[in-house]
Amino acid sequence: MHPLAWFQQTGAGGSGRMNDSNLTSSLILLAALLILGTAYLIRVLMKGRATFERVNQQGGSVFLSKNVMEMAYWGLGPLARFFVFLRISANMLTWSALGLGFISAACLASGNFGFAALFTAGTGFLDALDGMVARLTGKIGKGGEILDSAIDRCVEFMFIGGVVLYYRDIPSIQVIALSALLGSFLVSYSTAKAEAFRIEVPRGAMRRPERAVILTFGALISPITILSLESERLLARPVAHPMVVALVLVALFANLSAIERFKAIAQGLRAKQPTQP
Repeated sequence: MHPLAWFQQTGAGGSGRMNDSNLTSSLILLAALLILGTAYLIRVLMKGRATFERVNQQGGSVFLSKNVMEMAYWGLGPLARFFVFLRISANMLTWSALGLGFISAACLASGNFGFAALFTAGTGFLDALDGMVARLTGKIGKGGEILDSAIDRCVEFMFIGGVVLYYRDIPSIQVIALSALLGSFLVSYSTAKAEAFRIEVPRGAMRRPERAVILTFGALISPITILSLESERLLARPVAHPMVVALVLVALFANLSAIERFKAIAQGLRAKQPTQP
């Protein structure tokens, strides 16, 4: 059997066994996050919050608070040090994220949202770990930053591409997904232009980490609602409402954030122009 045919038969509209497996994958990831949150809460109560320069530089937002970011960095710290001990480079982790992103896209295209959530979470963790490893080893360079940025764009494109393929029978949701992709790329492009012109722009509420978290949770919750709310459906495939909500949030706030950033860039450029006598 062709691999793609296997994916199509085992997705959200496929066998009950695979639907249960997707649900199990979601529950495993939820349990892991709950354990991490509990462990970090104990750490905060005993020693206070864990602070990281990287988190302070990025700052929090409505969709992703500094507390959550600090928890993630704190939880990944031992793993980063373990990778350094094994002499695994930051670039190796970055390339690994690309491979997980491809698998996640295949899972999304076939409706395996639970598996997609696991692999997408993996790409997010690797995205954070490669920077942590680079800082621990003192190998921070422009080449690594460019590679990391390029892989991030590829992973995000593959995620949305997988979603678009899954909703091939529902054009309206495909439009929403493509709007989310457009907003994502515009936010990244505006950030690059602002840095090139050395202009301060609003942080916004839909940067790369926020988009990754929202889309991952959309995939994470979808197996639960598919089994509980879409047992009887009129369409050929489950709608996966949490995934749609995540796409709407990213499409709306990413594009609004991009517009706000471009306005700030335009104002900054006008302010830098010499006044005519």
